[in-house]
Amino acid sequence: MSDILAVAEHRRGELRDVSFELVTAGRELADATGGDLHVAIISGDLNDFAEQLKVEGVDTIHTVADGEEFNHDVYAQAVTQLYDAIAPQVLLMPNSVNGLDYAPAVANRLDLPYVSDVIGMELGDDTLTATREMYGGKVETATDVPAEHVAVSIRSAEWPMTEETGDAAVESFDVDLDEDLIRSTVTGFEEVGAGDVDISEADVLVSVGRGIEEEENLDLVRDLADALDATLSSSRPIVDAGWLPKNRQVGQSGKVVTPDVYIAIGISGAVQHVAGMKGADTIVAINTDPNAPIYDIADYGIVDDLFDVVPALIEQFS
Repeated sequence: MSDILAVAEHRRGELRDVSFELVTAGRELADATGGDLHVAIISGDLNDFAEQLKVEGVDTIHTVADGEEFNHDVYAQAVTQLYDAIAPQVLLMPNSVNGLDYAPAVANRLDLPYVSDVIGMELGDDTLTATREMYGGKVETATDVPAEHVAVSIRSAEWPMTEETGDAAVESFDVDLDEDLIRSTVTGFEEVGAGDVDISEADVLVSVGRGIEEEENLDLVRDLADALDATLSSSRPIVDAGWLPKNRQVGQSGKVVTPDVYIAIGISGAVQHVAGMKGADTIVAINTDPNAPIYDIADYGIVDDLFDVVPALIEQFS
């Protein structure tokens, strides 16, 4: 029997969705090892975070009190000491901006093999097989690492979130921080390119691609978004053309989104774009090409001219 340790993530007072995806991934591994799933939450409103993390599958939640926001030097020390105390077989971290900041440092300190940007895992007797994507998502590769002890960071939106309430124990963990190793100070938070909205928080997204043809035609899609009380997003060509700001881009080089409904208008479905939205609950595609890759993952498809379909939808929902 071997335990699993997952490190939850929060930002600006809110737990990120990847925290609950880590629980799902961690529980799968813990079931394979016959051990317990430990979840660590570092800094912030620990009482509130711990209550939210009491979901099905978590055995113990470890809280580390230090500051409000992420600090690389604190996380590196805290996660290292948690690992030493719990001795898990697998250390799970998010493949996020913050996760990629401290995960390599922790793996280096602990002399652990480290696999990043993982989208799938299978744990055998001696080997952990991690699935990753290469060449812009065109190829999936299997990476085998010794399963005795390993560090992994998982890509968001690849595992479902665990939300059913559980009864995990909550334990405070005291970290012996070496102040000489804390060389950075958090002075504030600024979301680069955040702009006016955060599309990753939207429940309904109306997303537009190169099929819109001209910038002035964006008004038609905006009208549909307004009719649906949705948020407007786009594929990369629209941003590259300067028609919408970077914060509206969905995809591998944009944002990963998991809305309840994702409406893809004039989007062919390149792998880079699909990587950012395939976690949506319901995907609706509108495209004139019946062979467009977007239809491979769409729940509903309308093979027709968007300039005929979108006005009809606006009339229907207005």
